[in-house]
Amino acid sequence: MTTSRGLPANYWKLWASSAASNLADGVFWIAFPLLAVRLTDSPVLIAGVAVVGRLPWLVFVLFAGALADRLDRRRTMVLVAVLRTIISLTIAVAVVTSTDTLAMLYVAAFVLGVGETLFDTAAQSIMPSIVERDQLSKANGRLYAAELTMNQFVGPPLGGILAGIAIALAFVGSAAAFAVAAVSLTLLVGNFRPAAAPGPRPSVVADIREGLRYLFAHRLLRTLALMVGVMNLASSAAFAIFVLYAVAPGPMGLDEFGFGVLMTALAVGSLLGSFLVERVEKRLGRATLLSAAVLVSAVSTAIPGLTPNPWVVGAAFALAGFGSVMWNVVTVSLRQRIVPNALLGRVNASYRLLAWGSQPIGALLGGLIGQALGLPAVFLLAGAGTALLLLARSIVTDAAIVAAEAEGDAEAAKLAAEIEAAGGNDDAEGDDAAGNDDAPGEVAAAV
Repeated sequence: MTTSRGLPANYWKLWASSAASNLADGVFWIAFPLLAVRLTDSPVLIAGVAVVGRLPWLVFVLFAGALADRLDRRRTMVLVAVLRTIISLTIAVAVVTSTDTLAMLYVAAFVLGVGETLFDTAAQSIMPSIVERDQLSKANGRLYAAELTMNQFVGPPLGGILAGIAIALAFVGSAAAFAVAAVSLTLLVGNFRPAAAPGPRPSVVADIREGLRYLFAHRLLRTLALMVGVMNLASSAAFAIFVLYAVAPGPMGLDEFGFGVLMTALAVGSLLGSFLVERVEKRLGRATLLSAAVLVSAVSTAIPGLTPNPWVVGAAFALAGFGSVMWNVVTVSLRQRIVPNALLGRVNASYRLLAWGSQPIGALLGGLIGQALGLPAVFLLAGAGTALLLLARSIVTDAAIVAAEAEGDAEAAKLAAEIEAAGGNDDAEGDDAAGNDDAPGEVAAAV
């Protein structure tokens, strides 16, 4: 058991692993497209690498959630980190020996995408076993800060430098960081396999159905999932065509460098939000903070439709990043407090299916609306659609949040009693041993 003041040692091991893993991601996803353009000049084939990499979030994420509730979550994360290490090294060897092919990149992108669904679902679900309930917002905020810093500030420029020396060196550097992430995770102390209810284990399909059923039967979580799905749809529509609006001869008239600088505004706002979220949450209350995040998302999404001034748009993007992290930390921490640990992986996966499954639909709508009505219309309609979510304010209240947390406590106590009455469970997590997916945007999507 930890004090309310300090985060436990297990948390900092998880934090170090996340920092290393996100550094590796930042390097890898800069080197990956640079290698792709060496193999083909087809825009469709190059875009296909990204499509294949995101496909597992539609076709595999529910299965990943079921596995997160069956397997030791730490062991799952270690195995995925090792898999990422092997893939990175394999690509580096293929580059050095001139045996790299586009087909190899497609396979690697899909396998890495599958690994990402497993790793991220397990990572979100392991947190309640590491920190106390009243520390979840603080812990998640610090974790987001590490992810953003490494993934968006340190990783990409480092990847560019390494790739400039030798493209294979960038993949070696990524592999080294993934290996550090795996080692950090092996240092976690405790058993991180969720406790199972007494009786025969249902099938994986039945497990998936149970997670979906729990989410859709829970009014508060269902509402939040649908809200974030709409926000991600709107932001994806806006960002799908934003490059045409921002880069010359578009209205903003930026060059490629200016476009890159502008996009970092999202990361700056997100990083600031990750450090302030705990303080803002206490000052405003969670329901008010979530409503404010929706309003910020609506306004920042609409701004480019009102002015092409890059300073104003950049400020709006920074605000969007700030609101996105506020939403993410509060809603992720809320799910971790409400959902019984044995269901958390499946509910997280079901939630993310709604949250991220809307993104390709939004991108398609953005293209169609931009073609038919012009680019500014995309931003204005996306902002207006997001603003309509404020009507859910009567459902997402502080009273509803407190009641849902109390109900979650009761469900957890009931499951613990059932396990104890059945004579214990070897898969149960020991609190003493353990140390007892969100305003969304294309760069910082809500979860």
